Amino acid sequence: MSQQDLLSNTVLNLQESATLKMSKMARELKAQGHDVISLSIGEPDFDTPAFINEAAKQALDEGYTHYTPVPGLLELREAVCTKLKRDNGLTFEPTNIVVSNGAKQTIYNLCQAMINPGDEVIIFTPYWVSYIEIVKLAGGVPVLVAADVDQDYKVTPAQVAAAITDKTKFILYSSPSNPTGSVYTKKELEALAQVIGPHEHVHIVSDEIYEHIVFDGVHESIAQFESVRDRTIVVNGMSKGFAMTGWRLGYMAAPKFIAAACTKIQGQVTSGATAFGQKAAATALLADPKATQDMMRTFLGRREFVIGQLKEIEGLKLSVPEGAFYIFPDCSNFFGKSYKGQVIKDSNDLAASILNNVHLALVAGAAFGAPNCMRISYAASQEQLADACNRLKEYFGSMV
Repeated sequence: MSQQDLLSNTVLNLQESATLKMSKMARELKAQGHDVISLSIGEPDFDTPAFINEAAKQALDEGYTHYTPVPGLLELREAVCTKLKRDNGLTFEPTNIVVSNGAKQTIYNLCQAMINPGDEVIIFTPYWVSYIEIVKLAGGVPVLVAADVDQDYKVTPAQVAAAITDKTKFILYSSPSNPTGSVYTKKELEALAQVIGPHEHVHIVSDEIYEHIVFDGVHESIAQFESVRDRTIVVNGMSKGFAMTGWRLGYMAAPKFIAAACTKIQGQVTSGATAFGQKAAATALLADPKATQDMMRTFLGRREFVIGQLKEIEGLKLSVPEGAFYIFPDCSNFFGKSYKGQVIKDSNDLAASILNNVHLALVAGAAFGAPNCMRISYAASQEQLADACNRLKEYFGSMV
C-alpha cells in the first residue's frame, strides 16, 4: 500500500493554496542565494499598532491566558456590535457574533454549518483562492459568476439573477475584493440586493475583511438593505485593517440561528480564540477608526506608483483598484509569446517564468478563477515595489 492510499480522498482532491505555494517557492529560491522580491502574499507589511500590542500585554498581566467562551469573550462581541453600529449602521447583539481564529475559519464554519452535499454556492469571480476549496470540503457545488477587467471585475445583477436556482444556499463574495481590489458601491449593492431579496432561501456571505482599505468613497455593506438584512452574514477580522495577520482573529455577524450553528461547529474544532488576543482586538475595534488611516494612505500612494509603472508596459490591461492592496492586470496579450525560448501558454506559465527568470513572486490568476490575469500585491516597501516594477518591465520588454 502506498502512502497516497493511506490518505483520504478529501485531502487528495484538495488544492493547495496558490498564494501560500508561491510564497514557499519564493522562500526556497531566496534560501538558494537569489535576490527574490515577493509580491505574492496578502499581508500588510506594517507592524501591529503599538496601542494594540500594549492592550495584549496588559491582558497577559491580568491573567487572560485561559479558555474563553467558544463564540468569544463577551467584551469583544460587544465591541464588534459597537463597531458595526458606528461604522456600518448595522444593529447586532452579542448573540449574533462569533469570533474565530481568522476570517478563513469563519467562512469554513459557515460552510460546515449551512451546506449539505449538492447545495450550490454562488461565488463572484475572480474570487479569493480558498472560497472554492472550503465550499467543496462541505460538499457544496461552487457556481461561478464571472466578471472581467472590462467590467472592473464586478458582476451585474442580471448575472446573479441568472445563477440563482432552488439549490442555491448562499452567495459568497468580498468587497473590497481579493484579488482585484474592486469595491462595490452602495448603488451597485442595492441593485444586487433587489434581485437577491425575493429568493427567501438564499443567504449572502459578505466578506468585508479589507473594509478599512478603501481609497475612493467609503466602504458599504450589503447588509444595510432591508430586503436582505436578515439573510446577510458579515465576515470581517483584524488581519488586514489592523495589521494583525499573525493574531488569527476573525468574526462574523449573523442571524442568531446561524451564529449558534457555527459556535457548535467551532466547539468541536478549535473552541475559542486566544484570550489575550481577543482583549487586544476589543481595544482595536473601539479605537478611533482614524488609527488605521495612515496605513491606508500609504497603500494609496503605492497604488498610484505601481499603476503608473504598469501603464508603461504595453499590452497589460489594467483596472484601477479602489481598495485592498492588489492590482490584477489581464496579461492575456502575452500568451503565445516566449521568453528566452519558453513559450508562455497561460498565467501559470507566466508566474513561474517571472519567478525563475527575474526572481519576482506573483500569483497566477488561474488560482482566483481568472486565468488571464496575475495578482500583484503592493504590500511592500517603496524600494521593493520600484525594483519589482523594473523587473516586470525588463521581463515583458524581452518577450518575443
